[in-house]
Amino acid sequence: MNSRIAGDYYESMAAEYLQHNGFQIIERNYKCKFGEIDIIAKKNNTISFIEVKYRKNTDFGYAIEAVSKEKQNRIRKTAAYYIKERKPEKNTAYSFDIVLIQGKIMEYYSNCFGGM
Repeated sequence: MNSRIAGDYYESMAAEYLQHNGFQIIERNYKCKFGEIDIIAKKNNTISFIEVKYRKNTDFGYAIEAVSKEKQNRIRKTAAYYIKERKPEKNTAYSFDIVLIQGKIMEYYSNCFGGM
């Protein structure tokens, strides 16, 4: 399975997990000039910008290691652009979340890195 097909598969798994846990998926693979956000979802009054990372095993490191400071900064800029473009309600909160899939284990981490 090539990396794009695998990425789509695991992002779909993550989206399904999020939906089963009360999230409404707003958008997948949102792209702008600053980067891409895998999943944008809403739960209650919070919009979550979610990065999905998969690793089959730890031969090349842990999935969390792929969410570098540089990657976090790109996600922040992309999220800021999304907010400017889509203009969510004024009382909306925001969260930067990560879904890690390491082998057969999926973990969800909310509000993992600071705001914009």
